[in-house]
Amino acid sequence: MAALLFAGFVAVIASVGRSTLSGTGSALRHLDWAWIPPALVAEFTSMTAFARAQRRLLRGGGIDLRFVSVVAVTYAGNAISVSLPVAGPEVGTAFAFHQFRRRGADLATASWALVVSGLISSFAFALVVAGGAIASGSGSAAAMGLAMATLALTPIVAFLLALRYQAARRFINHMTTPVVKSLNRLRKRPETGPVPAFDSFLDRLASIKLPGLHYAEVVLLLMWNWVGDCLCLACTIRATGSVVPWHSLFLAYGATAAGIISLTPGGLGVVEIALSAALVAAGLGGPHAFAAVLVYRLISFWLVMAAGWVVMAMLSRSSNVSAPKSGTASVSTPRTISFSRPDH
Repeated sequence: MAALLFAGFVAVIASVGRSTLSGTGSALRHLDWAWIPPALVAEFTSMTAFARAQRRLLRGGGIDLRFVSVVAVTYAGNAISVSLPVAGPEVGTAFAFHQFRRRGADLATASWALVVSGLISSFAFALVVAGGAIASGSGSAAAMGLAMATLALTPIVAFLLALRYQAARRFINHMTTPVVKSLNRLRKRPETGPVPAFDSFLDRLASIKLPGLHYAEVVLLLMWNWVGDCLCLACTIRATGSVVPWHSLFLAYGATAAGIISLTPGGLGVVEIALSAALVAAGLGGPHAFAAVLVYRLISFWLVMAAGWVVMAMLSRSSNVSAPKSGTASVSTPRTISFSRPDH
């Protein structure tokens, strides 16, 4: 991982010219530090909005976890997600799933919260970018953004409708049963009764319902997850002494999606290059754009990741539970993480 992080950093440096680096250094030396606390607050509210959304979804399944606990899982899961190349998001989701299960969520509720939050988060990101495209005045960009939002909404509607109808659930069960049997054979588990078990799982998923207002709350929270992160970027732009290009900011922010297809952890290198280029296209000077992105990534990537690993260490210590006493002896059993798939 360290090699990939270093490679990403080298890619960023190699992609900019000497004059740009010189101007960036000057911009960093003259930062207006008064804008850094607002940037930190914006990023913190972004992360907590994601945690609140997942907590609301868990409560839909009857699981009322403490907010602090969900925030801790969010930070730790994010740290895993952005620290590993390629499979980071999947491993981070698996960690969050395991943590929710340890805290009392049943299989269906934990799966529901993670899947629905992931789908709605994609939809919210598309909405934010679409809004930015409309604000920029670009008709083609606005049309593309709205098309992205529509495409992101399709799997959410399909998922919820499929769970609502028993015939659709039976079809899903029928299609997935061969996969379940193959996995059981690989794991050397008995193949008896995978269909009823999975059918029961789908029925439990279908029983989880949220009022329309609660769905709206989840959408708004996950939109703020992206908007808050973008406002962190706006604060770092102001810190460099530049004027925030509000008319194009949220459209330029869409360049962060480049991290999704990156092979480096958290899109390191790729996001910096893509976002800097997008800000230059929005009207910022190259050195100031690059400086703003570096400070933004220092907060939203490095600082949040570091906080996540600190939380991970705390979760690991608190998960050492004592077994029931037998006589006077007791044993402390360390937690083991089973990876099956979160956030941010």
